[in-house]
Amino acid sequence: MAFRLKAKTGAYLVLFAVPAAAFAQQGAWPVYHEHLHKGATGTLRVTAVSIAFDERDKKNRPTTHSREWKYEDIQQLTLGTKTLRIRTYEDQKWELGRDREFVFDRLLPAMVKELYAAWRDRLDARFVAALPDDQTNVEWQLPVKLVRGRSGSQGILQFAADRIVYRSPQGEESRTWRIRDLQDVSTSDPFDLTLRAREGDFRFQLKQALPQDRYDRLWRQIVLTAHN
Repeated sequence: MAFRLKAKTGAYLVLFAVPAAAFAQQGAWPVYHEHLHKGATGTLRVTAVSIAFDERDKKNRPTTHSREWKYEDIQQLTLGTKTLRIRTYEDQKWELGRDREFVFDRLLPAMVKELYAAWRDRLDARFVAALPDDQTNVEWQLPVKLVRGRSGSQGILQFAADRIVYRSPQGEESRTWRIRDLQDVSTSDPFDLTLRAREGDFRFQLKQALPQDRYDRLWRQIVLTAHN
């Protein structure tokens, strides 16, 4: 299992690979696939080289929603506490060329736990962890509000040596970022912090002032890592 990123030289580098041992037994779980209208239940299978979805009709024949993706064909893979989103490089013609996304809902907690354990350290920045990492060794934290347009969510921003976790009880607003996957960090004052990830910018209003020395350390962690 490998995602690929294009290096500045134009060559492709395999950054992370999940060995077959990570899936000693092929994972197969029942999931709900959202269609344009309603949806249907099928089976999602995850192996060391691909993710496949098998949906059957009343005569046990594969439907047109059945798919298999190799990891290099996935543009963004988002794992939440109940949902898996697979954004492909396919164009959605009736949506002005928007990239096609497949959404699988009603994930079992055991499935989420197993997939995250296999992916958390091995996939590249195209993997989005839309959940809090409970294994993170938190060094310090701040109560925050994540600003999204005219609304947002409340939570705790936690900092560790190798990760930053946004932990929120609201929907699937939570995120876990590896330091090496963040592209930039900025602030306008001690009560503001913005993290830039491949997924986009995340701006936080801080409910406690961020000390300058801690911001400087965070800046060095993120910016120096991004340029190495």
